[in-house]
Amino acid sequence: MAPGGEVLSGVPEGVPTGVHIGAESDIEAVGQWLTEYRASPQTLRAYRREAERLLLWLDQQGLRLDQVRREHLDAFEAFLADPRPAGDWVGPPRPRHSPDWRPFRGPLSPASRRQSLVILQGLFAWLVEAGWVAHNPFRLMRDKRRRLDNRRHAIERYLERPLWTWFWGWLDRPPGEGASRRARYEQSRRRFIFGFAYLLAPRISEMSAARMGDFVRREGRWWWQVVGKGDKAARIPVPPDMLALLEAWRRTLGLESRPTPDDDGPLLRALDGRRGLGENRLYRLIRETFGEAAEALEREQGGRGRAEADRLRRATPHWLRHTALTHQAQAGVELRYLAGTARHARLDTTARYLHAEDEEWHRQQSAHGLAPLGADIDRDGVRETL
Repeated sequence: MAPGGEVLSGVPEGVPTGVHIGAESDIEAVGQWLTEYRASPQTLRAYRREAERLLLWLDQQGLRLDQVRREHLDAFEAFLADPRPAGDWVGPPRPRHSPDWRPFRGPLSPASRRQSLVILQGLFAWLVEAGWVAHNPFRLMRDKRRRLDNRRHAIERYLERPLWTWFWGWLDRPPGEGASRRARYEQSRRRFIFGFAYLLAPRISEMSAARMGDFVRREGRWWWQVVGKGDKAARIPVPPDMLALLEAWRRTLGLESRPTPDDDGPLLRALDGRRGLGENRLYRLIRETFGEAAEALEREQGGRGRAEADRLRRATPHWLRHTALTHQAQAGVELRYLAGTARHARLDTTARYLHAEDEEWHRQQSAHGLAPLGADIDRDGVRETL
């Protein structure tokens, strides 16, 4: 569907020769590519979103996938940075079938644009192998500032420890005297959500899908059992603070302090205390909380807190996962255990959370100055050796 409800044509003038898939249109070809990711719902959603944006834009340009050339990619990236006309492309979250659904919430950041191009490069590589297109125009992009080979530097989208410490302290403040029952429930739920995200580093889809019985005790130790990205099962050690949060949350729900293996109730719950909390609602709740915290920080610190408040406003649920893993790395958790918590298949993916080398490099670089060691500045500004 195009913005405003128009149906995309997407049908080439005749299926290309040498095609190795049973598709009769660009949409069907992309759909077959997406089925390769059906075992990973979160990845599937992300890839579908980026492919859909490209197909909608190509339809507007009167282009098919096999007509995309190198020069079109610059125009598409500029479009991602500023989708216009905004009324056709940008809007608040809506169900996919709604007439006011739009493919963008707003312009994409440089990091999000890069990620979109990485995903689409993979799409075109698959389409080349499938014989649907003759070449991959992304392979002609040689801009070394944003190489599309998935090599990344250290994680940057996280809350540094002083900001997290302030944020958790703000979140942990009890409701004011005379607060309603609903306000107390919401404060308890919000505290549990952010504590869960920080202590166990789950993805938002895993948080929404979690059940009470996923917390199990084995030989005196508590573990969180999760089926995550790629349908991979794992278990994560539950630290004492997480167990205390879980007990407090269950008491808020009127349950026994600790779950039993047969407790299949949802972990995160709606206001009625029974229904599960959907992923979209959980996403909005986390973003709203970050926004409220930003306002509180600016009220308390004025101009001094503006930069940190802006960082809170930009934060998304995935920042919580990055924050959790970064802080664990800084606390000295070994790489192999960090990778287990993150559930990364490759250690070099987890290594992006290690900032120790940057810190040491910065410390040693600080020894390099404009004057020799042991020098001082006299009253006339001339350096003299002591």
